[in-house]
Amino acid sequence: MADQTIDNLVLFPKTLDYYQIQLTKMLETERYGDAKALLAFLLQCRGEAERHHTEWQALLGWLEAAFPEAGNGEFAGLFDDGGEEDEDEDAMLKRKVQDRLHTDGEYISQLLASLYNGDDPEQQMLILGQLMHVIHPDIELSLRQWLGRQEYIPPVQFRALQAIKKQGGTGSVSFWRDGESVTVEAADTPLVFGEFPRGIHQVLDKVKDAAEVSDPSLSYFAEETWKECVEVAYGTSTFSSMTEEDDGTSDLWSAALHQLLMERLHGARGDDGIRERYGITGELRFRYEQALRWLRQYSADPG
Repeated sequence: MADQTIDNLVLFPKTLDYYQIQLTKMLETERYGDAKALLAFLLQCRGEAERHHTEWQALLGWLEAAFPEAGNGEFAGLFDDGGEEDEDEDAMLKRKVQDRLHTDGEYISQLLASLYNGDDPEQQMLILGQLMHVIHPDIELSLRQWLGRQEYIPPVQFRALQAIKKQGGTGSVSFWRDGESVTVEAADTPLVFGEFPRGIHQVLDKVKDAAEVSDPSLSYFAEETWKECVEVAYGTSTFSSMTEEDDGTSDLWSAALHQLLMERLHGARGDDGIRERYGITGELRFRYEQALRWLRQYSADPG
């Protein structure tokens, strides 16, 4: 990835949010080398990212001065899911949460109070991330009630569902999406991407295979974008559509994802080549266009 030209890269709003959260986690767990690498990447991105350039440049300068011994991490590694580095990060965060819990008996109640009283999605994600590393009798019921109060952005809702499952939660959990109540089974919520149904992985595999030779950089963004999309869709009829077992479902979603990335990363509008590559004809054409419309709407929605 470091050898790729990314000066004209424009990030999705939700992808930008994802990187902001990852940056916060890196700083909290003292992964300064990785933070430097991510900041260097973000400073090359355009569009919405440019509004943060001054802040990121100042932070990078401070890190370089304060921690010169922390070499830059490998940017490609930031896209790994479930790898050794992520396990190390999770282990560090878990240790810090456990240490805090042992020294502060009010720690969990303080976290839950902050969750209930705050409205910043990044802070909500950080709190939920900490709650996933401790088992406590107050957490599950509090999160169920919190989810039912109002509608939160989809990544926050999904993280809360994961936290409920980590507490051993079972039975139905309800949350709000587009003004309607959605109900899922707590025990079915995937804790890692590998736990999603096979059809979800087929979509990503097909896009990666198609992009491997012609556009290797697209594979990185296909992975992050698709993960975000399935988390947003989780529990809705769109998620059911993504995971249908009939022939062609993975093809139409792969084609839609590939086309979306070509539009966002390269400004490409025509999709004849994409549809031909994935065999999108007949009835699949209509379903493909529906899927692409949903992906476009999702990627254009910053909240």
